[in-house]
Amino acid sequence: MRLFLREHIPLIFFTIVQLFLVLLIYWLDGYRHLSTALYSIFLGVCLLITYLLYRYFSYRSFYIRLSNPPKNLDEFTERTGFAPLATALDELLKTQYLLCQNQLKTWERKKSEHLTFMNQWVHQMKTPLSVIELITQDEDDPRFESIAEETDRMRKGLEMVLYVARLGVFEHDFRVERIQLKEAVHKVIHENKKLFIRNQVYPEISIDPALTVESDAKWLRFILNQLLSNAIKYSAGSRENVTVNAYPKNRAVILEVKDRGVGIPRADLSRVFRPFYTGENGRKFKESTGMGLYLIHEVCEKLNHKIELESEINQGTIARIIFPFSNH
Repeated sequence: MRLFLREHIPLIFFTIVQLFLVLLIYWLDGYRHLSTALYSIFLGVCLLITYLLYRYFSYRSFYIRLSNPPKNLDEFTERTGFAPLATALDELLKTQYLLCQNQLKTWERKKSEHLTFMNQWVHQMKTPLSVIELITQDEDDPRFESIAEETDRMRKGLEMVLYVARLGVFEHDFRVERIQLKEAVHKVIHENKKLFIRNQVYPEISIDPALTVESDAKWLRFILNQLLSNAIKYSAGSRENVTVNAYPKNRAVILEVKDRGVGIPRADLSRVFRPFYTGENGRKFKESTGMGLYLIHEVCEKLNHKIELESEINQGTIARIIFPFSNH
């Protein structure tokens, strides 16, 4: 209604001015019958109101549609009315809807092709890496140890690429189940045992074997891998422990990964979940990508988990993953 009145204010103003100008002309010409003049104004106003009412009810759905933007694309195909202007609007919106649908299908096809290519490429790259690892694993030459270290970094990088690609189709790539937390942590630590040894950092686990959480095993493994990799990387050479413990609290299970490394500057704590943000530590550790914590944050949101960080410079960092509404 407001939009209708705003659009017709010029017409109402113009009609009223026109009526008074006609009366003024008759008055200047010597016509002095006031009752007839007022009656003619009344008739003019009635005709104007009749026209406005007809116009409003004919275009009511049209104005309602203009006043309430569509909430989804399907609303673009709904008919507004049978008036000429409403029909023209329907045709325009239908054309825009078809264009949007074509664009979306094109982007979805390109995204699917890109995801398929990335998955195939990562798996193809894993084959030569496995061959290199087999060649170097039984050699004592320090040069082969360096090669093994670099292949391990490449493998982790390829896995991150794979998980970034899968994040876009997360809804089709996860299955929530009950997971024994201690067993899951043990598996990830075993996968990173070479990394622990190489960086002179030692794992310490304090988790009740009966403690379980509801999550996706594959994505939880990714989260734990990223947290442990960060903990090892930022406390390398310290000969300190990386402690992993879990405990129930307020109808939730809290998993903590604690290191005694360099810590995160307070100014960076609020920004570490941004993609590609490396902060002050990124200038000291050149292998930092700024994607690990970002991906963890995204995955936690999709799994209805929560991540929190607590850190002090040169004291270390505690990363907490909160699994809500678990039965324990």
